[in-house]
Amino acid sequence: MYDMESFYQATSIADAVSALVRTENPVILAGGTDVLIQMREGKLAGRNVVSIFGIPELRGVSIDEEGTIRIRPLTVFSELTGSPIVQKHLPMLGYAADQVGGPQIRNMGTAGGNISNGVTSADTAPSQQCYNSVVEITGPDGVRLVPVQEFYVSAGKVVLQKGELVTSFLIKKKDYEGFTGDYIKYAMRNAMDIANLSCASLVKTKQENGALKIDEVRMCFGVAAPVPLRCKNTEAFLTGKEINDALYEGLQEVLLTDINPRDSWRASKAFRVNTAKQIAVRSLRKAVERQEV
Repeated sequence: MYDMESFYQATSIADAVSALVRTENPVILAGGTDVLIQMREGKLAGRNVVSIFGIPELRGVSIDEEGTIRIRPLTVFSELTGSPIVQKHLPMLGYAADQVGGPQIRNMGTAGGNISNGVTSADTAPSQQCYNSVVEITGPDGVRLVPVQEFYVSAGKVVLQKGELVTSFLIKKKDYEGFTGDYIKYAMRNAMDIANLSCASLVKTKQENGALKIDEVRMCFGVAAPVPLRCKNTEAFLTGKEINDALYEGLQEVLLTDINPRDSWRASKAFRVNTAKQIAVRSLRKAVERQEV
C-alpha cells in the first residue's frame, strides 16, 4: 500500500505549477520508479502527490534549426536509447540510459526523475554533465535556465523551489558536435543494480605536429562525491596533451585531486579509489578510440 494524503493528476505544465503552488508538502510523481518505492518504505508517507506523468508536452526528444537538442523530462530511458537524435548526436547518453535497472525500469523511469532526485548514483547524470546540459525549470515566476552542474545542491537536494518542475534539458550543438564518449558503470551485478561508481568521458582529439592530442575533454564521476562531479583538475591536465601511456598514467594520479569517494556497505573508499582510476582510463581510452573510427 502507498501512504499518500492526496493524489492530483495535472493535465498541463501550467496546471502542474498551479497544483504544486497550492498543495502543501507536495511530491512530484513522474515514472514512479523512485517515488513510489520511497512512499512504500515510509520515507514519503503522508505526502500530497502531484502526478505529471499524463502531460504529453513533457515527452520526447527534438532538435531545432540551430542544433540545440531538447530532452523533455518524461522521456523514459528506453526512448532515450531508441531516439535517432540521441543515437546520432548524444550516443553516450544512450549508453548510460541503457544501463539503468532492467527493461521494466527503463520503460517507466524518466530522464527528468533521474536528475531531479539529486542522487549521485543516477546513471544519466554524468553524461548530462559532460554534455553541459542546461536544465529548463518552469514555476510560478516563469521559466529559468540552470546549468546542470549548478542544479545539485547536496546529496538528494536540487535547486527546485516551491511550485517548480523540470520541463526540459537543453544541449547545444557546440557541446556535442565532434565529440565521442563512453560511460562505465561499476556495480555489484551487471543488471538491476545501482552504481557503486560510474564515469563518463567525452573527448575531441586533434592532430598536431604528427601526434594525436586531446583538443577538449570532459569527465564526470558518479558516487565519487555527494553529487555527480565534473573532474576539473583532470580535464585541465589532459587538455592539449599527446595521447600515450604516460597520459593515462598521469590521469590516475591527477584524478585523486578531484574525487572524494566514501566508505559504505557497498564498497570501501579504498576500493572505490582504485576502481575510479581504472574506469577513468578505460572510459577515456574508449572515447578516444571512437574518435579514430
